[in-house]
Amino acid sequence: MPRRPRSVPELAAAPFRGSAAVAAGLLTKADLRGPAWQRVFPDVHLAAGVELTHAVRLTAALVLFPRAVVAGRSAARVWGIDVDGPAGVPGDVEILLPLVIERSGRRRPARQQRVPGIRVGRGAVLVRDLVALPGHPGRLVLRPVAGALSLAAELPHVEAVVLLDQYCRPTAVARRLTDLEELRARAATLTGRGCRLVRAAVADADGKAESPQETRLRLLVHRGSLPRPVAQWRVLDHRGKEVARVDLAWPDLRLALEYDGEGHLTRLGPDRRRMNDLQAAGWRVLFVTAADLYDPVRLLARIAEALAERRRTVAALVEC
Repeated sequence: MPRRPRSVPELAAAPFRGSAAVAAGLLTKADLRGPAWQRVFPDVHLAAGVELTHAVRLTAALVLFPRAVVAGRSAARVWGIDVDGPAGVPGDVEILLPLVIERSGRRRPARQQRVPGIRVGRGAVLVRDLVALPGHPGRLVLRPVAGALSLAAELPHVEAVVLLDQYCRPTAVARRLTDLEELRARAATLTGRGCRLVRAAVADADGKAESPQETRLRLLVHRGSLPRPVAQWRVLDHRGKEVARVDLAWPDLRLALEYDGEGHLTRLGPDRRRMNDLQAAGWRVLFVTAADLYDPVRLLARIAEALAERRRTVAALVEC
C-alpha cells in the first residue's frame, strides 16, 4: 500500500530549502521525492499543485540566492510592466549577483552560478539603485529607473523604446515609476557597453503611450516619410470641452490614428459614443489592429491616403 504523503503546513505557503527542512526534521529525503512536493530549483521545493508562475519561481530563486537583486524582466514584472505581451510566455527568472559599490567606493564581489531556469547576471550596482522588494522583507530589486535603463540596453531599439514608455506611465504598482526627465538625465551619465543604444532609445521615447502597441505604431509612423503626428491629443468641441483623447493625431487635418486592441470589444457602447462625438467635432479616425502592424508597407500607404484625403477635405472647407 503506498505511503500517504506527509503534510507539513508550515512549508506549504512558499518555496523552501529542502536540505533545511530535512535538517530540521520536518521532512525526509524520501518525502521530498514524494507526490506532496515539487522541485523548483536545486534544493528548493514547493508544495505540489502550486502553479509555477513567474512570481513563484522568482521567490524560489531568491531562496536559492538570498543575496541576489531582482533585475531584468523580472524587475519589470515586479513594477507592473508588461514584458511578455498578450500571448507571451514568461521566461527565465532574472537576478543579479551584484558587485555592490558602497559609499566608500569599496566593491564586494559575488560568486556567479548557473542554474537552469534562472538567468544569473553579475555586475556593479550602486546602493542608491536598490530598494526593498515589495512583499519580500530583506530582498532587493533594482529601482525603476535603473532597471529600465539596464534592460533597455539588452533589447532591440523598438522594444527598448516600448519598455521605456511603459515605465513612464502609471501601473498597478505605482502612479508613475519614473519619467522622461529622470531617464534622460540618468542615461546621459551612462558609460560602457550599450550606453549609446540606451540614449538612442530614451531619445525616441515620449512617455505618453498607454500600451506597448501604441509605441510600436508611433515608431512605425516616424520611420516613414509621413508628417509626424502628435501623441495623446485632446480633441475639443466648439465649446472647448474635451470630446476625446486620441492615440496619435494630425490636429490641423483633424485626423486621428487609434490602435484598436482586444479591449475595445468589451466597451463597444462607450467607444461608439466617443466615435460619434469625434465625428461631430469634424474628425476622422483611422483604426489600426495588430494584424496591420505586421504589414507596415500597406499600413503606411493607408495612412498616407487618409492624410491626402483629409488635406482635400480641409482645402474644400476653406474654399467654402
